[in-house]
Amino acid sequence: MNDEPEWGSMGWSRRRFLGTLAALPAAAACGGSPGAGGGTAGTGTGSGSGTGTVPPDRRGTSGTPSPEPSGPRPLLLGTYTSAEGGGTGIGLASYDPVTGRITGTGTLTGVPDPSYLAVHPDGRTVYAVSERDDGAVSAVRLADRTVLGSRSTGGAAPCHLSVHPGGRWLLSANYASGSVAVHPIDASGALGERTGLVEHPGREPHAHQIVTAPDGRHVLAVDLGTDTVHTYRLDEREGTLTEVARARTRPGAGPRHLTFHPGGRYAYLANELDDTVAVCAYDPDTGRLDIGTGPSTGARGDVTNYPAQILVTADGAYAFLANRGHDSLARYAVEDDGARLRLLGTVPVAGDFPRQIAFSPDGRLLFAANQRSGTVSVFRVDRETGGLRRAGEPFASPVAVCALPL
Repeated sequence: MNDEPEWGSMGWSRRRFLGTLAALPAAAACGGSPGAGGGTAGTGTGSGSGTGTVPPDRRGTSGTPSPEPSGPRPLLLGTYTSAEGGGTGIGLASYDPVTGRITGTGTLTGVPDPSYLAVHPDGRTVYAVSERDDGAVSAVRLADRTVLGSRSTGGAAPCHLSVHPGGRWLLSANYASGSVAVHPIDASGALGERTGLVEHPGREPHAHQIVTAPDGRHVLAVDLGTDTVHTYRLDEREGTLTEVARARTRPGAGPRHLTFHPGGRYAYLANELDDTVAVCAYDPDTGRLDIGTGPSTGARGDVTNYPAQILVTADGAYAFLANRGHDSLARYAVEDDGARLRLLGTVPVAGDFPRQIAFSPDGRLLFAANQRSGTVSVFRVDRETGGLRRAGEPFASPVAVCALPL
């Protein structure tokens, strides 16, 4: 299904896993929620918390118009360095916040297979996974592009990471080994030794995303392999996770990416394996997530489609879904204070296999990292209608699996 690499001596790939999972009887799977998938900045989202919305102090799609941006802005690009035709490190580029035009500026080496990126809330440090057998997370100081060091995640093939809103803890999801980890972040942005590691139960667990809920008290981890979303409470003194709730999708849904509505009472779940989107009710007091149903992904019936990531505008009015296979961006109106998504239509992504999508900090642009075509597409977001209009030609970036606009 995915053009993704084998992982060393494990002799294992996501393509092989998905084929195995699809062949299991329905009763062998057990259910869940989220997904910014191996390739979402922090959120896979361009925000430090990785929840899929733009932080309040950086919003441009709220009710109050933000000033017209000016001057080029940084753009970091994730890739697979071990894949055929892949990159040699984290791609460095800039983009024009008005036109969306991307200009390449080089490569930051020293982080192997940096397939997912997230920025610290203070904007000074970026974190990257190394999606390999011996999984690791690395910190990069943006001011001088110095790698501040790497730490083991305690698992294999970490595909997602996010920074807790307080800025003191880095959360990561180990896809191949089905576990989630916690690392402390010091005042310089560097990472300390791992303080927490939780292995998901069940047959073939595959943690795909870990994010902090808007209430800040709960951390949710989406497991594609067990169809489950785990809710944890983070001990902010010790850096440990304690499970407080568990939600299940229908068997075989394959939850990949979860994003919260800014109101904090609803979340939206992209299910990779059964090509669905689910609207979820969330209780911030208990951390409980109730997974419901949702609208169509907009993909044609004759196309095998794998939803990748879903985002919500900062004002909570619109949502966008990356469709791999249909190679489109589905547009939704968010209604009933977040309780309902209504499909407005789809827009061609102008690339092949959009693995991850992200808003610019002001919400005016949407970036799509297209894995198979090795390109990044940019769209202007109409703040009134949620319409998407392509901003120029896609930018070439080898095996593009993550775009992080700053």
